This record gives sequence, C-alpha cells and structure tokens, in this order.
Amino acid sequence: MVGVEIDIVVKDSLKALELYEKIFDIERVEVSNFPRGENEVVFTLYDVHFHMLDENPEFHLIAPNPDDPKTSWVNVTVPDIKETYAMAMDLGCTEVQPVTELSDYGVSNAIFMDPFGYIWMLHQVHKEVSHEERIQLWEEKRKN
Repeated sequence: MVGVEIDIVVKDSLKALELYEKIFDIERVEVSNFPRGENEVVFTLYDVHFHMLDENPEFHLIAPNPDDPKTSWVNVTVPDIKETYAMAMDLGCTEVQPVTELSDYGVSNAIFMDPFGYIWMLHQVHKEVSHEERIQLWEEKRKN
C-alpha cells in the first residue's frame, strides 16, 4: 500500500475533529475514544487524508499553540469562502487575514488560526488564470 497523509498533533483530537466538521465537509475514517492524550483521528477533506493525534509528550507528540503557531498551514479550496470563513470565525477561530479578493488572479483567499494553533488558508477560485498570466501580473506589479 502507498499513499500520503498529513499528520498533525493537537491537544485534543476529538475536540479538533468536532470543530473541523463544523467548518468543512469532513469524512471520518477512524476515530478512537480513549482518554485525552491517547486518541487519534483519521479523516479526509476533499480526498486528502489527515491523521490527527492527541498531544502526548511521552511519545514526543507536541501540539502547536496560538502563542507558538508553526510555519506550515493547510490550504483548502472551498466553494464559498465567505460562508466557510464566517463559520470559522463564529466557532472561535482567530482572523489572520480577512477574505481578500484578488480579482486579477481570479481568486479570493483568507487565513485563520484555529484554537489548536494551526493555520488554515482558504481559497475560492472565481476564474482560471494560468501560471504564465499570474507571473506576468506579478512582474507588472513589481515594476510599479
């Protein structure tokens, strides 16, 4: 068997799963129900496999926190960015960047940090803009 999954550590994977299910269309694959520190959750988000584990220092599983977020993030392209972002804000996530329309590039994006210290970037594609067009736009912007 081969494949790729994104692994993340949170203080409480069951609480994180509840939050993520309210924001995104999550499909549960495996969910344990042990005392906190021993749980793990496997889920898919738009066909991407995630494996989430409870923080457990004994096993060197240390979760980020809002005062020390990590520099990686999850980038999710969603059908309605305003709805998804509003849901995240209503559920206690912290705004990093509000919904921002980049009309020349054909997208809107936004960034938030969840209560578990993870950064999520949202995208909504409004029109396809080729890589070459994006490079040209960026070069023109740099000249100004």
